[in-house]
Amino acid sequence: MSIPLPRRRAPIIFGAILIQLCLGAIYAWSVFTPALMASGWSKLETQMVFAAGLASFALTMVFAGRHLNTWGPRRLAILGGVTLGLGYILAGLTGGDDFWWVLIGVGLIGGAGIGLGYVVPIAVGMNWFPDRKGMITGLAVAGFGFGAMAWVKLAGAWGDLIGTIGLGHTFIVYGVVFATLVLIGSLWMVMPPPDWRPEGYQPPPSKAGAGGEEFSTRDMLHTPQFYLIFLTFAISAGAGLMSIGLMKLYPMEALVAAGYSVAEAGAIAGTAMAVFFSIANGLGRIVWGGISDRLGRKHSVMVMAASQGLILLAFTSMADHEYLLYLGAALIGFNFGGNFALFPALTADEFGNRGVGRNYPYVFLSYGVGGIAFPVLGGILGDMGNFPLAFSICGIACLIGAAATALITPPHQEEAHKPFTMHGFIHQLHD
Repeated sequence: MSIPLPRRRAPIIFGAILIQLCLGAIYAWSVFTPALMASGWSKLETQMVFAAGLASFALTMVFAGRHLNTWGPRRLAILGGVTLGLGYILAGLTGGDDFWWVLIGVGLIGGAGIGLGYVVPIAVGMNWFPDRKGMITGLAVAGFGFGAMAWVKLAGAWGDLIGTIGLGHTFIVYGVVFATLVLIGSLWMVMPPPDWRPEGYQPPPSKAGAGGEEFSTRDMLHTPQFYLIFLTFAISAGAGLMSIGLMKLYPMEALVAAGYSVAEAGAIAGTAMAVFFSIANGLGRIVWGGISDRLGRKHSVMVMAASQGLILLAFTSMADHEYLLYLGAALIGFNFGGNFALFPALTADEFGNRGVGRNYPYVFLSYGVGGIAFPVLGGILGDMGNFPLAFSICGIACLIGAAATALITPPHQEEAHKPFTMHGFIHQLHD
């Protein structure tokens, strides 16, 4: 998909991807879990840090969305990079394997840094590319998926940072690198002039579902469409997040049970996560974004959630076969990545293009809900020796999310000002 870019717009994509490469560090968490478990951590404790990071990420993003216009995107990006870097450095300086310091540093502080910076490339990108919302959102968040592969491999198979310099020093190195790269990317995080528009672009009509009818956050929260989008995002993202947290632990157990040695199982599971899942995660953001510009956001979300549900149900029969594991990891990663291209654009379509920076963080809170519920579920069932049940529950939930998306219709502002009732909820959906 080749789209000519004016010289003024091309650097925006570079800066956005550079920032997201660092913010995607949260998806590299699984590379640290074997070493932490070797030092005495339980599976649940490893998932608690991951869940805390996701929750902190989502909650802080609401704060960032509220201050985007007053503080400016560049300042928010800088603050996010510094906070993310300091969180990892703190975890490293305290040894790297102390549960509470890692929870605070990588989980809470690092998650907050990601939340401060994440909304910036999305909002800036949509304002510079109103003619290609799906595509630019996919590109803007692609680095978030691709970044995981680099950080996993540097800490593990390629760079062997954990084995060479230890967990603590690896956290410190990552903290310095994250802060530096985000600061560089922030140089291009500026909004276009208020009256600017791409050559030949006509703003959408001011009607429901086209992105031209602007909803305040208060009005958005009074629509049933918001809650259906919230539910589907929580399920779809949460299922993928659980898969990320378990993509090394579960296949390792399954492969060993199938006759592979521990070393072979670790290498195969690491490749499934660091290569197949991570690359597909990044590609899914770009491809699903482009597809949605043609197929429409609602239908794209339905297809993505339904196919993810079927793949998760099948994954329990794939995890103990090397090449089926690679295929399953790639498909799960591909669909998981699509969430982050589709839901910001769907939010803009339903509730207005110009307000997406303030409204999408509230939709994104569902990511935090899913990020707590599903990884913790996976950790609990893992400690009980039943990883397959966790994946099956997630698969069924994704099918429910696809059905919920089918109910979404364009919202009407006049309905948002009426008191909420179940009758009104059903009436809006019917209209």
